[in-house]
Amino acid sequence: MAAKPQLAKDGLGPCREKEGETIPKTYTLFGKVLIAMARLEIQGISQGFGEVDVLRDVTLDVESGEIACLLGPSGCGKTTLFHVISGLASPRAGRVLLDGEDITGRPGHLSYMLQKDLLLQHKRIIDNVSMPLVLRGVPVEEARSRAAELFGVFGLEGTERRWPSELSGGMRQRAALLRSYLFSQEFMLLDEPFSALDAFTKADMHTWFLDVVERMGTTALVVTHDIDEALTLADEVFVMRGNPQAGEPTSIVGSVHIDCPRSERKAYALTEGFLESKRRLLSLLG
Repeated sequence: MAAKPQLAKDGLGPCREKEGETIPKTYTLFGKVLIAMARLEIQGISQGFGEVDVLRDVTLDVESGEIACLLGPSGCGKTTLFHVISGLASPRAGRVLLDGEDITGRPGHLSYMLQKDLLLQHKRIIDNVSMPLVLRGVPVEEARSRAAELFGVFGLEGTERRWPSELSGGMRQRAALLRSYLFSQEFMLLDEPFSALDAFTKADMHTWFLDVVERMGTTALVVTHDIDEALTLADEVFVMRGNPQAGEPTSIVGSVHIDCPRSERKAYALTEGFLESKRRLLSLLG
């Protein structure tokens, strides 16, 4: 049986301490300076179901503090790969490493947010959001207090006592993202988190998300089939191509680096650099 990850003293996530290593980044949470260490390595992952090979030799690295996007058509295996990365499924071959530690088939090291917010309708927003802390053994009132400290950062001021049904789609996604963040500040897996939002709300959420990730020192891997969204959010876009149902397992066929500061991403969509990156992604997608 795999050992459970050691929890930090504040109960917020896995505690990673390695002697002799250079600390790449720090951030402040609950009045404490914390270490952001979350380099993810996906090494030769292959996965399938029965006789269907879905993924073949998928390899990619997400550097600490980076936002990376997995871009590919529906049905190519993006969510299947996320299940492997999160530890919910064990691959047929390959490994998943977090800061050099093998976490293959071991859930609980990364937060994983699905497309739907999955907020519990019978719980107020503060109790939905603080749930990861409670599950880690933090007393309920203390968990509420700690979560409430971040409501301002996540744009949720004044919603603590409200019910999920009283919030807009964008506000519900913010609550779901904060809940995911409290599960693991190190690394967030986000499976099409903004796909259900209208275009105007989505644009606002993109700007907000980039700001929050930058401020909190989090590393993120985002699944999308929207090229413009990938170019807006990502520092690196990995392209997945394949058709498992037609006997063509999916693999990573290339990547595009986005050389634009996150603070300038809104204006980036009007530049030649954006169009060139889009042309390269379309070429990789075939």
